[in-house]
Amino acid sequence: MDIQLKELNTYAREVTIDLPWSEIEQDFEKAIKTFSKRVKLPGFRPGKVPRKVLMKQFQPSIEADFVENSVNTYYLKALQEEEIVPVNMGSVSDVHFHHGEHFKFKVAFEIEPKIQLPKLKKNSLKLEKTTYVTDDEDIDMAIDEVRNGHAEVQTVEDGAKVDDFVICDLQEVDASGLPIIGKKLETRYVKVGQIPFDGDNQKKLEGVKPEDKVQVTVPTDDQGNTGTFELSVKNIERQVLPAVDEDFVTIADPEAKDMADYRQRIQDRLDKVYAQRADEAFDQQLSDAMIEKTNPEFPPSMAESYLGHMVDDVTKQNPQGQQMDKEKVKEVYKPIAERNLKWYLIRNAIIADQSFEISKDDVTAEIDRRKEANPSQAKEVEKFFKKPSNRSRLEDDLMEKKILAYLGEFAKIKAVKVNTKDLRKQSEAKAK
Repeated sequence: MDIQLKELNTYAREVTIDLPWSEIEQDFEKAIKTFSKRVKLPGFRPGKVPRKVLMKQFQPSIEADFVENSVNTYYLKALQEEEIVPVNMGSVSDVHFHHGEHFKFKVAFEIEPKIQLPKLKKNSLKLEKTTYVTDDEDIDMAIDEVRNGHAEVQTVEDGAKVDDFVICDLQEVDASGLPIIGKKLETRYVKVGQIPFDGDNQKKLEGVKPEDKVQVTVPTDDQGNTGTFELSVKNIERQVLPAVDEDFVTIADPEAKDMADYRQRIQDRLDKVYAQRADEAFDQQLSDAMIEKTNPEFPPSMAESYLGHMVDDVTKQNPQGQQMDKEKVKEVYKPIAERNLKWYLIRNAIIADQSFEISKDDVTAEIDRRKEANPSQAKEVEKFFKKPSNRSRLEDDLMEKKILAYLGEFAKIKAVKVNTKDLRKQSEAKAK
């Protein structure tokens, strides 16, 4: 078999395969026997038609079958000989078969390209590292979340207030105020002051009591259309939050010594969460900076395949997945898919260039570390990582950390402080 491999670009290849008759004669004879089993000729049993008769009457069909069934076989053999692993289905062209002479064809395909990594020096990658500065309001908000978890629900008779829940029926009515048949929503919980029951609706709901009726205007779809509904009050419930005192501290965090210690423990947890957030953002910056510096080419087939998997995952996880426009989802996720694919190729190049490895001992040590960090969850951790796929993901995570630590050696880092109060202001502005 004569194999001629042509490099079209960093990822596109074209192989020309030329097989002499001596190499394919036996396979062609097998093709004749296979074909004979399908042929029905008067005076002959299936599979017993003489070779001369078959070739005289059916040679073009036999040759066509042979070519169709053999291209992939010889193509795979050629790939094995050249030690090539394509990332897509090959495109066959220029097929020439001459009985008694040779069999020649071309296949165009794509491979995972070898990435040329840039030469990195100290301060090659310029990045920012954020330090978040929390305050007492963060602690108060965290405490309020705990209070909500321990709140008591009480039925009230003195009229609804902001943040109360109104249990009601909602009946859509027409311009004249008459009920629209089939447009009734029974036993709904609406929170006074929460969108869309804020603004004018909030004013109408404040003070309502069981059996009261008010008209509210609320959205009826995602296009901004609204409808008028008669809201019939069934009941009103109010969350009564526990007082923040020493008794509350005992319930909320039994390990806290007193209120001051409880707040400090919350502060420590918040700082840890924000530090993790900063680390994740820094890692993203680090990989993005390397992607920008390298800007590797990637096979379109790999991008299309990866994007397809992403779209499938999104539609499966979304309750309205069947109704989603997959082309629009593709448009949204295409930049993410391309970015992730570039990082995948760069990762592989770094691993090969630096001969990075993650051993079984490395994985075991990380599992042990997690068990020691959470003694009460040690058995669950052990059980979780008995599953090979979970150990494989952990191995991949450890490799990612090793790669990022390596790239961090070439980073010039500018420290930036961000006050959490500014983050809150941004969130409030977005909400408006």
